[in-house]
Order: sequence, then C-alpha cells, then structure tokens
Amino acid sequence: MYLKKIDGPRAVTLPDGTIMTRADLPPPSTRRWVASRKAAVVRAVDHGLITRAEAVATWDLSEDELDSWQEAVHRHGEVALKATTLQRYRQP
Repeated sequence: MYLKKIDGPRAVTLPDGTIMTRADLPPPSTRRWVASRKAAVVRAVDHGLITRAEAVATWDLSEDELDSWQEAVHRHGEVALKATTLQRYRQP
C-alpha cells in the first residue's frame, strides 16, 4: 500500500477521545457548506490536523469566513454553525 507524502499528522486525537483523520474532512470540491462540514474543518484546524493556510487554500475559503466559523464554535458550540440558528448568535 502506498501512502501519499504529506506535511503534518495523518490523524489527531480529539479531547473526547475520538480520532480524526484527513479522510474525515470534506472533499476539496465542496461548495455547499452544512454545519457538520464546517465543524469538521474547524476541529481539524484547532487540533493541528491541518493549518489555517491549508484549509483556506483547499476549500477556497476567505480568512474572514474561517475566522467567523471558529469564533462561532468557540463562543456557542458547533450548533452555532447551522444556518437556521445563525441569526441567534450574531452580534448586532
């Protein structure tokens, strides 16, 4: 079996004991961002599986977009990434 050479870890252990790998991340062609995909990217960046620059380049995100996802998760949890509850957590 051939393993592609990558920079950084192939897997990280999250605080709840689960293991997150690069296979758990959304595909690079993702254009429709549901809360679970956003949360996976935020978890990967926060726990060192991928870098911010790698996330921005892979999914063609803006720095501001990734910052807003991270801030929402850190303040209110992953439920804040859902489009239906997004208005509740936005600051006026």
